Amino acid sequence: MSVWHGNLQKRKRTGGRKRCYRGKRKFEQGTFAAETTIGERKKRVVRGYGGNLKLKVLTDKFASVTDPKSGKTEKTTILRVVKNPANVDYDRRGVITKGAQIETALGLARVTSRPGNDGVINAVLISSKEEKS
Repeated sequence: MSVWHGNLQKRKRTGGRKRCYRGKRKFEQGTFAAETTIGERKKRVVRGYGGNLKLKVLTDKFASVTDPKSGKTEKTTILRVVKNPANVDYDRRGVITKGAQIETALGLARVTSRPGNDGVINAVLISSKEEKS
Protein backbone atom coordinates (compact mmCIF):
# COMPACT_ATOMS: atom_id res chain seq x y z
CA MET A 1 0.00 0.00 0.00
CA SER A 2 1.38 3.41 -0.93
CA VAL A 3 0.85 6.89 0.44
CA TRP A 4 -0.02 9.50 -2.18
CA HIS A 5 0.41 13.25 -1.74
CA GLY A 6 -1.22 14.43 -4.94
CA ASN A 7 -4.24 16.77 -4.99
CA LEU A 8 -6.07 15.60 -8.11
CA GLN A 9 -9.04 14.24 -6.20
CA LYS A 10 -9.66 17.34 -4.11
CA ARG A 11 -12.25 19.98 -4.92
CA LYS A 12 -11.83 23.40 -6.47
CA ARG A 13 -12.17 26.59 -4.46
CA THR A 14 -15.63 27.05 -5.96
CA GLY A 15 -16.71 23.63 -4.69
CA GLY A 16 -16.62 21.98 -8.09
CA ARG A 17 -14.93 18.63 -8.63
CA LYS A 18 -11.42 18.23 -10.06
CA ARG A 19 -11.34 15.37 -12.52
CA CYS A 20 -8.18 13.23 -12.78
CA TYR A 21 -6.47 13.90 -16.09
CA ARG A 22 -3.54 11.54 -15.40
CA GLY A 23 -2.37 8.78 -13.08
CA LYS A 24 -0.18 9.00 -10.00
CA ARG A 25 3.42 10.14 -10.34
CA LYS A 26 6.58 8.99 -8.54
CA PHE A 27 7.29 12.50 -7.20
CA GLU A 28 3.88 12.58 -5.49
CA GLN A 29 4.66 9.41 -3.54
CA GLY A 30 4.79 9.69 0.23
CA THR A 31 5.92 7.43 3.07
CA PHE A 32 4.50 6.11 6.30
CA ALA A 33 5.36 7.78 9.61
CA ALA A 34 8.36 6.35 11.49
CA GLU A 35 6.44 6.25 14.82
CA THR A 36 9.54 6.14 17.02
CA THR A 37 9.25 4.10 20.23
CA ILE A 38 11.53 3.12 23.11
CA GLY A 39 13.79 0.09 22.56
CA GLU A 40 17.14 -1.02 21.15
CA ARG A 41 18.46 1.45 18.56
CA LYS A 42 17.01 0.76 15.13
CA LYS A 43 17.34 3.24 12.25
CA ARG A 44 16.27 3.23 8.61
CA VAL A 45 17.79 5.18 5.73
CA VAL A 46 15.22 6.35 3.18
CA ARG A 47 15.90 7.97 -0.18
CA GLY A 48 13.99 11.23 -0.47
CA TYR A 49 13.10 13.58 -3.28
CA GLY A 50 16.12 14.64 -5.33
CA GLY A 51 18.22 11.72 -4.05
CA ASN A 52 18.48 13.15 -0.54
CA LEU A 53 18.89 10.62 2.26
CA LYS A 54 16.69 10.80 5.33
CA LEU A 55 17.54 8.94 8.53
CA LYS A 56 14.51 7.68 10.46
CA VAL A 57 14.72 6.46 14.06
CA LEU A 58 12.35 3.54 14.54
CA THR A 59 13.36 2.68 18.12
CA ASP A 60 15.91 4.17 20.53
CA LYS A 61 16.48 4.19 24.27
CA PHE A 62 18.82 7.19 24.50
CA ALA A 63 18.23 10.93 24.14
CA SER A 64 20.53 13.96 24.15
CA VAL A 65 19.06 16.10 26.93
CA THR A 66 20.06 19.76 27.38
CA ASP A 67 19.74 21.62 30.66
CA PRO A 68 18.78 25.21 29.70
CA LYS A 69 20.09 26.66 32.99
CA SER A 70 23.63 25.26 32.74
CA GLY A 71 23.67 24.84 28.94
CA LYS A 72 25.14 21.33 29.23
CA THR A 73 23.95 18.43 27.07
CA GLU A 74 24.07 14.83 28.28
CA LYS A 75 23.20 11.48 26.70
CA THR A 76 20.66 9.78 28.98
CA THR A 77 18.28 6.84 28.89
CA ILE A 78 14.60 7.35 28.15
CA LEU A 79 12.46 5.75 30.85
CA ARG A 80 8.99 6.36 29.39
CA VAL A 81 6.82 8.68 27.31
CA VAL A 82 4.77 10.82 29.71
CA LYS A 83 2.64 12.78 27.23
CA ASN A 84 2.39 13.29 23.48
CA PRO A 85 0.18 16.23 22.50
CA ALA A 86 0.46 15.38 18.78
CA ASN A 87 -1.92 12.43 18.96
CA VAL A 88 -3.95 10.72 21.71
CA ASP A 89 -3.15 7.32 20.19
CA TYR A 90 0.61 8.13 20.20
CA ASP A 91 0.19 9.10 23.85
CA ARG A 92 -1.20 5.66 24.69
CA ARG A 93 1.29 3.72 22.54
CA GLY A 94 4.36 5.67 23.71
CA VAL A 95 5.35 7.08 20.31
CA ILE A 96 8.00 9.83 20.40
CA THR A 97 7.49 12.86 18.13
CA LYS A 98 8.51 16.51 18.35
CA GLY A 99 6.87 18.10 21.42
CA ALA A 100 6.43 14.81 23.29
CA GLN A 101 7.29 14.83 27.01
CA ILE A 102 9.65 12.04 28.02
CA GLU A 103 10.88 10.93 31.42
CA THR A 104 14.67 10.54 31.53
CA ALA A 105 17.26 9.81 34.20
CA LEU A 106 17.79 13.61 34.51
CA GLY A 107 14.06 14.37 34.81
CA LEU A 108 11.18 15.41 32.55
CA ALA A 109 12.18 16.66 29.11
CA ARG A 110 10.42 17.89 25.94
CA VAL A 111 11.57 16.51 22.58
CA THR A 112 12.82 19.28 20.27
CA SER A 113 14.00 17.21 17.28
CA ARG A 114 11.96 15.24 14.75
CA PRO A 115 13.09 11.62 15.22
CA GLY A 116 11.37 10.43 12.05
CA ASN A 117 13.26 13.02 9.96
CA ASP A 118 16.44 13.99 11.86
CA GLY A 119 17.61 10.56 12.99
CA VAL A 120 18.25 11.70 16.58
CA ILE A 121 16.23 12.35 19.74
CA ASN A 122 17.13 15.73 21.24
CA ALA A 123 15.28 17.10 24.27
CA VAL A 124 15.30 20.04 26.70
CA LEU A 125 14.71 19.66 30.44
CA ILE A 126 11.41 21.10 31.63
CA SER A 127 11.46 23.34 34.69
CA SER A 128 9.12 22.54 37.59
CA LYS A 129 7.03 25.64 36.69
CA GLU A 130 6.24 24.30 33.19
CA GLU A 131 5.40 20.80 34.50
CA LYS A 132 2.35 22.06 36.42
CA SER A 133 0.77 23.86 33.43
